[in-house]
Amino acid sequence: MFPIRDHNPSERTPYVTYVLVAINVLVFLGQMSLGERALAEFFYYWGVVPERIMAGYGFETLATSMFIHSGFMHILGNMLFLWIFGDNLEDELGHGGFLLFYLVAGLGAAAAQILANPASGIPMVGASGAIAGVMGGYLLFFPKARVDVLFIFIIFFKVFPLPAWIMLGAWFALQVFNGAATPLDGGGVAYLAHVGGFVVGFLWVLPKWLREGGPAFWRRTHGHPPHPDATYRFTRTNVPSVRRRR
Repeated sequence: MFPIRDHNPSERTPYVTYVLVAINVLVFLGQMSLGERALAEFFYYWGVVPERIMAGYGFETLATSMFIHSGFMHILGNMLFLWIFGDNLEDELGHGGFLLFYLVAGLGAAAAQILANPASGIPMVGASGAIAGVMGGYLLFFPKARVDVLFIFIIFFKVFPLPAWIMLGAWFALQVFNGAATPLDGGGVAYLAHVGGFVVGFLWVLPKWLREGGPAFWRRTHGHPPHPDATYRFTRTNVPSVRRRR
């Protein structure tokens, strides 16, 4: 299941979201010029290595690791999620507020993974933790926003519009389950960083949500970003319906 768009693009230009996407893409394009050994050294030097942080150095990697990705699908998935959910949250928090929020969520995600496995010597890279924070904030502010999700099963595919709380809640539950089921130094995915980033993002925007009225904010906005839904030209899947034979 892949989210492909929401139905409420921001009204203001999300400059910070655009800049974050651009920086991540530019860093990834720069990585492509490195050989295999040089790339491994690049990951180790600029990624978060828990045992190094616990030894009291390498703290700059808590920031640099957010802009490094291990492969094409890694950056594609992360930038897609940031593109879909970042603009509305930037609209709500303001440009500077959103940038601070994003960085804090990324730091919280790294902290969660470090505390879970402080002796690990494996570098952690990627914007996933920060973007998980964006998803946590989005869930609190806009739980009923519609998100188009592409479902793929072998050769069958279909686009379903789902409320954000279902899509994001299912994603978070999957991270918790995988984090509990996967060895801390196994699997290649820092699930606990995703969980940590999501929780930090949710808690960071909670005071603002309460100042806006909490449940009263939802009643005013109906759980959607506070502007009209977008109208998309193509809303139906091209997969034909097949009648069941009796």
